[in-house]
This record gives sequence, C-alpha cells and structure tokens, in this order.
Amino acid sequence: MHALLSFVYAYPLVALVVVFALLFDFLNGFHDAANSIATIVVSKTLTPLQAVILAGLANFVGFFTFGLAVAHMVGKGVVHVDVVTLPLILATLTGAILWNIATWLLGLPTSSSHALIGGLIGAAVTHAGFGAVNWGWNGVLKIFCFIIIAPALGMLAAGAVTTFTIWLFRKSTPAKSRKTFKILQLVSAIFSSIGHGTNDAQKTMGIITLALMTAGLKKTFEIPSWVVLSAYSAISLGTVFGGWRIVKTMGANITKIREMEGFCSGTASAVVLLGTAHFGIPVSTTHVIAGSIMGVGAVERAGSVRWITARKIVWAWIITIPLTASCSALTYFILTRLILR
Repeated sequence: MHALLSFVYAYPLVALVVVFALLFDFLNGFHDAANSIATIVVSKTLTPLQAVILAGLANFVGFFTFGLAVAHMVGKGVVHVDVVTLPLILATLTGAILWNIATWLLGLPTSSSHALIGGLIGAAVTHAGFGAVNWGWNGVLKIFCFIIIAPALGMLAAGAVTTFTIWLFRKSTPAKSRKTFKILQLVSAIFSSIGHGTNDAQKTMGIITLALMTAGLKKTFEIPSWVVLSAYSAISLGTVFGGWRIVKTMGANITKIREMEGFCSGTASAVVLLGTAHFGIPVSTTHVIAGSIMGVGAVERAGSVRWITARKIVWAWIITIPLTASCSALTYFILTRLILR
C-alpha cells in the first residue's frame, strides 16, 4: 500500500490515466457483457447470473493462453509514439468512456474498441495534427477496413456453421437436438467470451503501457505483468456486473434465438475473434457477434431478421469513431487550455 501511495504522489497524472484506463476496461466488460451471453440468456440455457459469471471467468482465460499482439497494435500502431502525451491519453479515455455510457443508456451494442480508437485519433490530431496518426495499412486503415470485414466474417462464418449444423442434425428429433445444443451452446459461449476478453482487454493494456512509456517509466514497449492482470480483472468484473439493456437488442431484437441459433452464432464469432486476436487485428467483438447473429437468421429465413434494428446498429458502428474522436478532441482542448495549463 505504501508503494502504491508513493507512486500516486510521485506520478499523479500517470496514476489518473491508469485509473481511467481500468474504468474504461470495466465499462467495456459492462457494456459488452451481452455480446457473448445474450444468446444463452434469451434461449434460457442459463440464468442471467450464471451467464455473466461464466463470461467473466472465460474472459480471464486469455491471460493464460494467448499472446499480446492486439495490445502492441493499439499501443504502437494507431498514433506515432513520439507525439503522445499524458493529457492526450487521458482525453482519449474520457471520450471513449463517455461514448460507452451514452450508448449503454440507449441500449445500442456499439464498439468499445472503436470508441477507444476514435478517441485516440481525435486527441492526437488535436495535439499534433493529422501527421500524428498512422493512417496506413499497419495502422488505422486496417482498423477501418475491419469495421466492414469483421461483421461480414461473422455473418459468413455463421452462415456456414448454420448450414452445416442443419444438415448434420436433419434426422434428429427437436427434443433430442435441443438438449444437445444446450450443451454445445455453453461451449461456444465460453470460447466467444475468451475471444472477447483476449481482444478487448488487450487494448487497455496497450494504452496503459503507452502511458508508462510517455512518462519515462518504461524505455521499451514491454507490457508489465501487473498491467495484464489488472486489465483482464477489470474487464472480467465489468462483465460480471454487466447490464441487460443490450441483451435484449442482441438476443431478441435482431432475430429469434434458440439453442441451435445460439450455438451457431457463438461458434462463428469465437472463430473470428480468436483468429483476429492471433494476428493482432483489434476488431470489435460487438460487430463480430452481431454479424454472426444476422448470419444465422439470414440462413434460416432472411425475413426473420429485423433489418430495421440491424440498420440502426450499423449506423451506430459508423458514427462511433467520428463522434468519439470529436469528444476526445474537445476533452483534450479543455484539459490543456483550462485545467492543465
């Protein structure tokens, strides 16, 4: 405790950035809890309490099993490290946090990941101009492209899994297959939650490590163990305490979800999330899972998909980065001109 108090006293702005980063991570889990568990809650495979505990524990599994490629991409690939300042990072996190809270209140399953990216872009451009951002394929361009590619991959993968599953169980009775899919759905939800934790918690790790480098507390971009542990803990706790406004949108307002649909969408999203995490591509878990739910509905019967709801979700995806960039730009201006002068 004494060491912690000494650190806060010596580096108050760094400590504030770490607190805001972990708060964002908590809200990420809180906001995105519905992503991986909506289908198992709506299909009544698990109770809401059982589902969030399962998802929270699964989120933490990434700490032991996967690398940190996404963290490196967010920390070094979006903005040029030499222009980063602590007020810039603080403004980034503030913009992302405000967007998460606003969209949670509206029940919109938007991307916490893209809120963070948008915040980073807005604060960096305000601080040092457009040259501060890495706009190339190894930076922002790849992230922008995967706003479209990620849900499309989720939809295609879900379509393939659903088609194969329907063929495989074509001779099974409804009662027998329902019991089977209840078990399979749990497995797919676990892997989907692992993908969520692996992809999303790493973004916060990258931000905290970037702050430590900016303050001169680290010389190279090596992520400390305490950063990894705290980020996974924060997103897991957020998932456990997650709200249920978005469960309704993800699990009921896009298409009808039963055990089989939940298994197919969960399996497809887990494959995409774990695959992109392996290659260090910071995609949105929300986009992938929503795309996979749409894919399942489209294969069974395209008319069963509530495309009006889907259209609202897509529009929310499109405006996330511009709006969070604007919010972070304004926050940076206020911090540097009025508060930290």
